[in-house]
This record gives sequence, C-alpha cells and structure tokens, in this order.
Amino acid sequence: MPPTLDLVAKVTSSHRERDAYVYVRQSTLTQVRDHTESLERQYELAFRAQALGWAPRQVIVVDDDLGRSGAESSLREGFKSLVADVGLGRVGIILGIEVSRLARNNADWYQLLDLCAVCDTLIADGDGLYHPGDFNDRLVLGLKGTMSEAELHMIRHRLTAGLRHKAAKGELRQGVPVGFVYDEDNRVIVDPNEAVVEAIATVFRRFDELGSARQVMLSLREDNLLVPRRPCGARRISWAPATYPAIHDFLTNPNYAGAYVFGRTRTEKRVDTSGRLVTRTRQVPREEWSVLICDHHPGFVSWERYEQIQDELRANWRAPRGHGGGAVREGTALLQGRVRCGRCGRMMQTGYSGANGNCPRYTCGRARQLYGSERMCQSFGGRKLEQRILDEMFAVLEPAALNATAKALADAESAHRQRLAAFELAVERARFEAERAQRQFDAVEPENRLVARTLERTWEDALVVQRQAEADLTTQRARRPARLADDELVWLQRAGADVRAVFHAPSTSWRERKQLLRAIIAEVVVACRAEDHQADVTIVWEGGASTSFVHELNKRGGHYRATDEDTVELVRRLAERYDDKTIAGVLSKQGRRTGTGLAFTKARVKNLRISRGIPAHVAPVDVTPAADDAVVVSITKAEQLLGVNRTTIYRWLHDGFIHGEQLTPEGPWHIRITDEVRQRVVPEVPDGWLGLDQAAKALGVARQTVLHKVQRGELEAVHVNRGRRKGLRIKVERPSAGLFDTA
Repeated sequence: MPPTLDLVAKVTSSHRERDAYVYVRQSTLTQVRDHTESLERQYELAFRAQALGWAPRQVIVVDDDLGRSGAESSLREGFKSLVADVGLGRVGIILGIEVSRLARNNADWYQLLDLCAVCDTLIADGDGLYHPGDFNDRLVLGLKGTMSEAELHMIRHRLTAGLRHKAAKGELRQGVPVGFVYDEDNRVIVDPNEAVVEAIATVFRRFDELGSARQVMLSLREDNLLVPRRPCGARRISWAPATYPAIHDFLTNPNYAGAYVFGRTRTEKRVDTSGRLVTRTRQVPREEWSVLICDHHPGFVSWERYEQIQDELRANWRAPRGHGGGAVREGTALLQGRVRCGRCGRMMQTGYSGANGNCPRYTCGRARQLYGSERMCQSFGGRKLEQRILDEMFAVLEPAALNATAKALADAESAHRQRLAAFELAVERARFEAERAQRQFDAVEPENRLVARTLERTWEDALVVQRQAEADLTTQRARRPARLADDELVWLQRAGADVRAVFHAPSTSWRERKQLLRAIIAEVVVACRAEDHQADVTIVWEGGASTSFVHELNKRGGHYRATDEDTVELVRRLAERYDDKTIAGVLSKQGRRTGTGLAFTKARVKNLRISRGIPAHVAPVDVTPAADDAVVVSITKAEQLLGVNRTTIYRWLHDGFIHGEQLTPEGPWHIRITDEVRQRVVPEVPDGWLGLDQAAKALGVARQTVLHKVQRGELEAVHVNRGRRKGLRIKVERPSAGLFDTA
C-alpha cells in the first residue's frame, strides 16, 4: 500500500540521510515456529521503508529478539542496540508492525519516545507514521503504549486465572519429581520401576531411624546405594551417589506425601549493585501456598508424617550463634538443644569446661551478646542435672521398656528384609545395565573398532558396578539379626529389658543417647535461684505432659563428683552416736557411694566429716542408768543384760516385747532396758503360766491376738531364759463356769 501525502510530508531529507530500522520480535519460540504469517508481515516492513524513500542498503532489520518477551528490556539485546543507535543519531525512522512489538513496558516505551523526540527520529506502525516531538503524535503513541501494557496485563491475567482455576481442582499438569509418572488418564501414579520406588522408600526409612538428612546421605554412601535423579524436563532416570540436596529434596517435596501443591514459589525482582535487574525464585511459607490438596495421589509417606519430617528438619537447623538447637552432635552434653532458660525463654547454649573439657555447661548469655547486658542471664553445670533427668526418664520408661524391646526383636527380621530389598533391586538394576551393555557390544561390527572399543569399555564399567552391588548385597545378608527361640522370648518376658544398661553401654554412642532422649523429652525449662543454690526444673515430655522438681545446684567451689547432700546429712546424724567404722558399715549396707563412686570405709567417712565440719562421736565410759533405772544399749549389750541370744532380741523387737529404735534403715539398734523388762525375764516358769499356743487355745483366739494383748498390757507375760522350757509364758485367768456351760 503506497504511503499517503501526509505521511510523506513528515519524512524529510535529514531523516533519509540516516538509516531505517525495522524491529522484528515474537514473544516465544513457539510463535516464531507457528505464527509465520505475522513474522512475514514484520519482515515486509523493509519494503515499506523503501517506499518512504530509503535505499535498500539503508534498511537495517533488527531481529535479535526473536523468542523474547517485550515485558522488559533486560534480556532484549536487539532493543538495547536500537535505543543506543537512536541516541547516537544513526536512526531516521523505526518501523514496527505495532507498538507492542517494540515494548510492552511503559518505562522502556517512554524512554524510546524521549530519545526519538530529542534526536528527530520517526516511528511508524501499521496505522501510520508519527513524530514523537509532535504533541498530537506523542499523545497517540503514549496511548498506544499504555494500551499495549494493559493488553499484556489482561492476557497474563486471563492465562493465570485459567491456570489457577485448573490448579484449584488438582487438574493442572505439572512436572512431577522422580518416583512419579502420569498415566494415560493424566493421573499421577507411582513409577512402576521397583528400583526407583525402593530407593526413595529407603531414604524415608533411614530418616525415621537417623533423624537427620545428612546422616541419611552418609549412610547411603557408606552402603554404596545410589539414588534416582531426573532433571527437569527429562524422561530418562539416572542413578548417582547420594548428595545432601537430593536427600533434602526427597524429604521436603510434598509430592512424596501424596499432596498436590501449586504456588510454592514466588518470583521476586531487584536491581543489583551493577544496576542490572535480577530475578530470583523464593520459597513461600506453607500457609501462603495457593493450592494444597492432600491425598491427591499415592505417596511414600502420609501428610501427617510429612509435617513431622519438616519439624524435625527445622529442629536440626543449626541456629545462629547464641541460640540452642540443631541436630544431635558428638559432644557429651545430653541436653544439647533441649534446655530453655526459665527467665528469658531463650534456648540455652552448650559449652564444656573442666581439665579435659568434658564437663558440659549450659549458659544463657544471649542478652549480653545482643544487648550489652552486664552479666549473663544464668549458667549452671550440667552433669548433676543430666543425671537427675535421666533418672526421671528411666522411671517413665520402665513400664514400656519390656514391650518396646520385645516388639523391636519381633520386628528385627522384617526390618532386615526391608533393608535388603534396596540392595537386591540395586543388583537387579546393575545386571540389567551390564546385559544391555553386552547386547550393544555384540550388535556392533567387529571391524568397527572405533565404536567397539567404547562399547567394550562401557560393558566393563557396568560389570564393575554389578560386582560391587553383589558384594554389597552379600555384606548386608551377613548382617542378618539372630532370631530368638521361643524359650528365649519367654525368658525375655520374665526378665524384662534394662534400658538403663543399654543407654550406658560402651557400644552406644553419644549421638544415639541424645536421639533416645529427644524421642522422649521435648524440652527442659530451668530457672536458677542463686541465693538458694537451687533451680526449678520442668521436664516437658513429648505429648505435652510435664514433670517438675527442685534441683540442688553445685555450691561455689563444688563439683559434680561431690557426695550428695542426703548422704552428708545422714553422716551428720549418725556421728552423734556412732564411730566412723560403724557409720561406714551403715552406709555400705544402704548401697551409698562417695562422689567418685567408691564404697565408704572408715577413712573415707573421716575425710567426709572433716571436709564438712562434722564432729566425731565420743563414746561414753559406761552405761549410766536413768532416773527410772532404764539404760539404752546395743544389741550385743542387750544380750548380756537379758541373758538371751541375738535372734530372740530381734524377735522381741518385732513382737513388741521390748522397745528400740534405729536412726536409719540398716543402722544399729538402740534398745531401752528397764527394771520392768528385767523382771519379765525369769529363769523358771511361774505356776499356771501357759505357752503361746496353749494361751491362744485357752482364750479361744488366734496367736497374733494374744501377742497384741501382751503388747497392750492386757495380759501379763514373761520370758523364760533357762532350761528346756525357754520362751514366752503368759498368765491366763480362766473364766468361771457359766450357767449354760457343759462339761
């Protein structure tokens, strides 16, 4: 179509002295391939430039931006060079099929208009020819640019709304991770490849055992187990050694929990220091996901287990310096990452002290680090607290220990079979790869050594992988747990399980001890009271229950290996009446130990007394009778005074015939001997007094009832300490015959 006179009038000789630029652009490669008519129309603009008076050699076609969107200019090198040439005064006219081809962003569009107005450059599209320096033309061009940007917004809005509507129903087809495929009905199903499924299931099983993504990666590498990988857009699955990103992706992708998710990421734009526009994709929190449909397709774990895994991974995250938490580590601090300050609520830091650096200490010093506080919140040694918490934990575990052990032994065989499945499938996959490599080698012509050598090398590599997989399978089969016989299971049910012994066993690592503790204890809240040398401790168990107690802190200058205060207080009471040797015997009978775990001896009791300022016992010269002629004597002295043996004394104490006391269980007896007690011990049986059995028969009551009457003083009784008739004798008043009594 020839140009009109009005259009030609705007083109001057100064414009024709410069070049004519034809800008060609399509938004996507699909449009370049399929929308050929539009592309041809854009290239034909070169003939329009010639019709306006430009020579063919002056017409420059800029088509560097084919397949690129006009929403921004950062990736359009052709548009950038066009703007630069306009600014240098090389462009007389710019031709485009429509304004949207040049720019769909007003910032880029008005920048071009301003340059064209200053440099006297014309702009032509399918509707006409415009001079940006003319107010009316600029108004039209500005309106077209605004409509072009709005059109892009409307197109994007319609497309996005359609995608979101389809995604809300779970029907939008997305890329699925390795382990899933689409069936003929466009439904997500588990990959039919058993090796892939077992490898992914092994990752989740080992996380259940180890509780750390890094430990799962290390264990898979140690066992030479490969994990499946499939790059985005690829169809073929490759096998590679386990890496942390791969394991983390398995554990955090909600697809493996059978969930359909849309909108997990958000695109953000910013300008970097060099002035370039940088676009990055950021993960958004779960509550901001656009679509979440649980049980959308079969998964490897349930959604509840998936959420637990996310919580465990988040707890394993290594917090910034000054905060507690993180995964279990090799140190000896059992409560690492579980102690919370009862004052400020922050997690307490873990440190070590002592000559060998193996004494854990828990410190809350974040306030001083962050806010310049003069002193830290609180700090205390951890050994005594850990031991007390372990005692509480074992007390909680005792009812469930036997059932847990029996179940673990019963499930050992099935767990071993599950573990072997991954190795068996790895061997099967390696054999298939080796056989395929062999078939490829056999199919090549023997004379074609260029190809044969490569295929032979591939075959040899596959055979090496196969032999390694078979060796790994043999090793795992040798680790089969021993099965208990029926009589052994019966014995186990009678004997029980000693969880404490397993916890303290040398073969149990510190990491495993912490994992057991974390499975039971959620956190420990500690609030110290320095003035009382005590701490209020609350153990929060998994599930919400809690246990509270008051913990005695180490005094200044003390250490965790000091003798406990309960034992010291007992020694203080015993020292008032007994010597060091007797005290050592009492403590040994009660199973008490020193702070270093040794049994008490006379010398150790003496050292303890001196260190705690406890005076020694001063033995009396003789036994001085009291005002009522009573004396307090030991068991041995009571034997001499009453003329009976030790067994009889103990029986009298039990029956209440005589009275005595002990300061502590297993301690010496203090027996009170009075004249009344002496008179009740006679050498001969008084006339008419009966033995215990005869007295019970005469009174028509039980033996125990007779003893109770003797204790209460309702019946007189003596003890004969000589002759063949030794023993208790009781005076029984026979009742007179009644009116209805018969012979």
